[in-house]
Amino acid sequence: MSATAPSSDAANRRFAPLRREALALLASMRFAITLLCVICIASVIGTVVKQGESLPDYVNKFGPFWAELFGHFSLFTVYSAPWFLLILAFLVTSTSLCIARNAPKILADLRSFKEGVREQSLRAFHHRAEGQIALQGQAALDHASAVLARHGWQARAQVRAGGTMVAARKGRVNKLGYLSAHSAIVLICLGGLFDGDLIVKTQMALTGKSTFAGGGLIRDVPPEHRLPAGNPTFRGNLMVPEGARSGTAVLQMPDGIVLQDLDFDVELKRFNVEYYETGMPRLFASQIVLHDHDGSPPVEATVKVNEPVTHHGVAIYQSSFEDGGSTLKLKALPLQTGSQPFEINTRVGDSVPLQQGKSPLTLEITGLRVINVENLGAAESAGTDVRKVDLGSTLNRHLGSGVSMDKAKQLHNVGPSISYKLRDASGQAREFNNYMVPIELDGQRVFVVGVRDTPADNFRYLRLPVDEQGSLDGWLRLRQALGDPALRDQAASRYAKQAAPADKPEMIEQLRVTSARAMALFAGVEPAAKKEAPDAQPSAGLVALSQFIDGSVPQPERARVADVLLRILNSALYELNDIAREQAGLKPLPGDAAAQAFMTQAVISLSDSFFYPAPVLLALQDFQQRQASVFQVARAPGKTLVYLGAVLLIIGVFAMLYVRERRVWIWLHAGDTARAGSRMLIALSTPRRTLDVDAEFAALRHDLLGDTAAEPAVTGDTP
Repeated sequence: MSATAPSSDAANRRFAPLRREALALLASMRFAITLLCVICIASVIGTVVKQGESLPDYVNKFGPFWAELFGHFSLFTVYSAPWFLLILAFLVTSTSLCIARNAPKILADLRSFKEGVREQSLRAFHHRAEGQIALQGQAALDHASAVLARHGWQARAQVRAGGTMVAARKGRVNKLGYLSAHSAIVLICLGGLFDGDLIVKTQMALTGKSTFAGGGLIRDVPPEHRLPAGNPTFRGNLMVPEGARSGTAVLQMPDGIVLQDLDFDVELKRFNVEYYETGMPRLFASQIVLHDHDGSPPVEATVKVNEPVTHHGVAIYQSSFEDGGSTLKLKALPLQTGSQPFEINTRVGDSVPLQQGKSPLTLEITGLRVINVENLGAAESAGTDVRKVDLGSTLNRHLGSGVSMDKAKQLHNVGPSISYKLRDASGQAREFNNYMVPIELDGQRVFVVGVRDTPADNFRYLRLPVDEQGSLDGWLRLRQALGDPALRDQAASRYAKQAAPADKPEMIEQLRVTSARAMALFAGVEPAAKKEAPDAQPSAGLVALSQFIDGSVPQPERARVADVLLRILNSALYELNDIAREQAGLKPLPGDAAAQAFMTQAVISLSDSFFYPAPVLLALQDFQQRQASVFQVARAPGKTLVYLGAVLLIIGVFAMLYVRERRVWIWLHAGDTARAGSRMLIALSTPRRTLDVDAEFAALRHDLLGDTAAEPAVTGDTP
């Protein structure tokens, strides 16, 4: 052992300078400010980049490359990232060392008046004055002390052989501001560490807990993914439907969730919400009952936004609200010919299998909104006459927006709506949003159904005209009849007989063939262009007519042929609609303006419906709403530290910025006892020269010396 001691001592001597330099760097103010700047930059990133979203949302927003890069550096969970917590810990250590290194000097300086300064040194100060007073000895000292006390100075005197040195100071709080501001940084950082994920992660590591990334019910989650009720700090979400109770919060972690058991249950008796005229929530509050697990009497309370309730040290905040499983009655309207409507009874959050079309689908009900406030002042026109559609150009857009925000706002509540997803066998899903009641757009009442391919897209809306009964049955009958070849032929024959001139019976067959061909193209059962493969899916709607004209009519004749073909199509579809009504036992449509408006919108919506990416429409028939409150529950011991740190930071900043430390020295020269009076020398020291200091020194000089000063109040240079 003695043989290794010399080598150990040599190693300690070799690394001693390095340790001193490292400690000096860690305790330096520059290092602490650098860390604080890095934390500020990280906080800005955490504010700009929305935290805690799913990875697909970030991929849609930033792209695969940047999403992976940002995720590698934990920019999507900045405040719980290891590097952020490490920097925060270094900042606490650095600032604490700064305080430990400078606090003794500051405290010693607070007790020191520096009355031992020499007389010659006072003559080098910027603010100085000298003069004769009529008092001597103790009387002169009492005069100086009284003037200083009247001006708010704290003084201490030192009697010397040649006279008396009076040292006074003012603004000592400035020194305490340094300690207060730096202590505030330490307290705020410690509060952030205590209330962050660090304590939770440490407890999980010590107790063998892990995150849960699966699905299912909360009650089925195994114990290894649950934290005990005695957890000293946590922050999670608790969703409680009306009439139900829950005592398990969900803590979001970067790689999953952890469940936090509470020692009480929260029961939601009623949820109240009020709205602005814009449809935004104005006030929402929850009437809750707290049930302790130890059998104590229940406690009733009301939780509002910014008015939390605290129970057993756990603060309960009103965070948001969601649907709590409202029951829905839906009517499924198949778009295929021959399929019959059917009803679906379900609730929000459920999944229902659907066998429509060629492949099975899964219906996932995602939400119910009872109030929808939309701007109907500038509804985007879908066109009032299909003959004005330019079939000579490619139609780049289908399923246009339901409402537009381009003109003056006219906000109206358009009634309830449901949102759902249709997921195919491969797992791909589209999101749909359908309104329950008709909406009046462009002077016509229509049902509005929306669809979007990804959550990052805006909804595109299909407008379906309302029949004379206020329902969608008229449009659906026409849609079904369009897919029936026999009904199309019957409608073409009717149209040809009515449209052919009486003196030209040979045109009947020609018009019949043309109208039948136009409806077949419109229905998508006949190829629109010769270049299409026989087994290819034909185009449909107005796009098919456009492709047909572009491929078979010379350019100079396309506009005229398009106008004629559209007139024939409109008239033939009118006859087809009358045939469908006759089969349903209804009278034909009257030839009034309302019927014409219905048929115009029906043709456009039929054309767009071929691009609707679902084989079935879902109409909301009835519902029974059930709300759910989302509470944020938190036990935050660091909150007190943060509040205390905020108070200290305010005190420290004001003390350092608005309180100036000043020192003044008064030398009372005893002089010749035979001569009356004493010689007085005054000097003032301040870190910053200001007009206020000049005025303060002038007033002090005047009260001490009167008009006997031998030198101006402000002369010389600071040494």
